[in-house]
Amino acid sequence: MDVELLAELRNQDELLAAAGNLAGGDPLTAATALRSRGAPPDLAAAALTQATLRRSARAKFGAAADRMFFTRAGLEQATRSVVAERRAARLAAAGVRTLADLGCGLGSDALACARAGIQVYAVDADPLTAAVARANAAALGLADRVEVTCADATTVEVERYDAVFADPARRKAGRGRVFDPASFSPPWDFVAGLAARVPRTVLKLSPGIDHGLLPPRAEGEWVSVGGDLVEAAFWCGPLATAPRRAALLPAGHELTGDGTTNGPVGPVGRFLYDPDPAVVRAHLVAEFAATVGGHLADPDIAYVYSDDPVETPFARRLEVLEVLPFSLKRLRSALRARDVGRLEIRKRGSALEPDKLRRDLKLSGRSAAGVVLTRVANAPTALITTHS
Repeated sequence: MDVELLAELRNQDELLAAAGNLAGGDPLTAATALRSRGAPPDLAAAALTQATLRRSARAKFGAAADRMFFTRAGLEQATRSVVAERRAARLAAAGVRTLADLGCGLGSDALACARAGIQVYAVDADPLTAAVARANAAALGLADRVEVTCADATTVEVERYDAVFADPARRKAGRGRVFDPASFSPPWDFVAGLAARVPRTVLKLSPGIDHGLLPPRAEGEWVSVGGDLVEAAFWCGPLATAPRRAALLPAGHELTGDGTTNGPVGPVGRFLYDPDPAVVRAHLVAEFAATVGGHLADPDIAYVYSDDPVETPFARRLEVLEVLPFSLKRLRSALRARDVGRLEIRKRGSALEPDKLRRDLKLSGRSAAGVVLTRVANAPTALITTHS
């Protein structure tokens, strides 16, 4: 799809509705049905693509997806609405009224901010992506609050706005995902310098971003949705309210701390707590351990142990049934003694591949159990646990 085809597609409500009814069936049959309505082949194909993308987008955007427009790459990279809405609410609560959105993509964050009452100037360097963001603002009735321009983010006079939100592109054509910040677009030097120009700056980044890149006195936040780690955000200047934060959505549970505390170390307890990935990536395992009266069994492994079954939103809790120095033969014997046939395998600090281990164990029992492959006092260890 190009900008011209998108412009034509925006005026084809009936065609898009028909494509929505046909999506999910045989593509050739669907395309033939749309062409029988008089749609040119390229327009019919574009409508079917949009119908398919809209179905996929419901997981991120809910019912609003059925009125929006997408590209495949743009949908993959778009902020989930639950994340964007939380960020927009936080910006609005901090008094932000105007925002420059640099690298707006399909417009997820710009739309959320507009719904929160913020006037947004959004830019994207790709003409089609900018056109899609503009179409989405119009489709959702937010065109008066979101101005979208195709432009190089580095040319924007960001000082004109209360705050800046930047989501640098982390993919390059033919190269896939880019991990080196120097290869971001716009480049990291520009992105990292935004807070010096506009103190209220938020940077959306990959969850694997190096903590060492966090600007001085900024807040590093790691966000998970339904247990999946989805992004990191650096909140700068007066927007920073804690050194590190783990946010668990959609429930909205938050854990904060300085991210530098070393948790206490002790023996394996009756219960193992497997912290949410946002807690782990934010380096808040020690802070989490304190909430359940727990400790680590190895200072470098992010499993927490306790003898008490504390209810917590920040981790999955498993009861430890048996602790074994790892050996395949010993583990197989212990599991067969428990008549285990269905096995859930977790690992942290182990090089073993769960699928290969499952095949090697050759279990055929009637019960279910869990195995945690880890290290205890730096020794390879297998924990037999309850099935989560």
